[in-house]
Amino acid sequence: MRFVVAVPARLESSRLPGKVLADIGGQPMIQRVLERCALARRPAAVVLCTDSGDLLRAAEAWGFPALATSPACDSGSQRIASVLEAIVALAGAPEEEDRTETVIINVQGDQPFLDPAVIDAMADAFEARQPVPEVLTPVYRLGADRLHDPNVVKTLVSCRGQALYFSRSAIPHVRGVDPGDWHGHAPYWGHVGLYGYRADVLARWEDLPDSPLEAIEKLEQLRLLEAGIAISTFVVAGESLSVDTAEQLEQARVLAAAGA
Repeated sequence: MRFVVAVPARLESSRLPGKVLADIGGQPMIQRVLERCALARRPAAVVLCTDSGDLLRAAEAWGFPALATSPACDSGSQRIASVLEAIVALAGAPEEEDRTETVIINVQGDQPFLDPAVIDAMADAFEARQPVPEVLTPVYRLGADRLHDPNVVKTLVSCRGQALYFSRSAIPHVRGVDPGDWHGHAPYWGHVGLYGYRADVLARWEDLPDSPLEAIEKLEQLRLLEAGIAISTFVVAGESLSVDTAEQLEQARVLAAAGA
């Protein structure tokens, strides 16, 4: 199989505008993300997908290919899907090759401390599973202290490792039990913001119906679930800090100063 990492990024973040260029330990956050991804062994390339001319020029100055996308894209996955053929070419896949053999790994541009080993583990999981998953994403066991934090995306996982739902709320709801004690009644899983897509799945993105659940939760992966596309999971040791708020940006700066 062939693997390529695509990092979607924009400057107009609703909660923390311009965050991808925020300084973290002397580097813009998006540069840290790209360089962390480049440490993974399995991908053939790491490419930035953005509607910002400033980001395009910066990525190229740092030695990374970059693809221009439309500002009308409403999610990272749509941004990647809009330039899919150019990304597949970067993976080294010939035009006539079966697109189920090429995987695009979507890494969010706000994860400055992403462990490159998670990218390699995703590639290994794709190759080890039969049939090859349509979509694959990492999850981690969520501690009681983060269970009701709306900044943490939770995943409800079936006994076969399939994602049943994603939410910023704690799922499942434990009826008749104080929410502070829910962690003792069910396993809770947090979601790491990476998605591995078979290229043939991303090619169908524009044909997927609008998703009311995606609109409500503001989670793009729900569009896939509502359309009947299976999302498989694999377990990793812990979360990767996603910078969505000013407080998380300060946390990232503290981690960088400590040598993380």
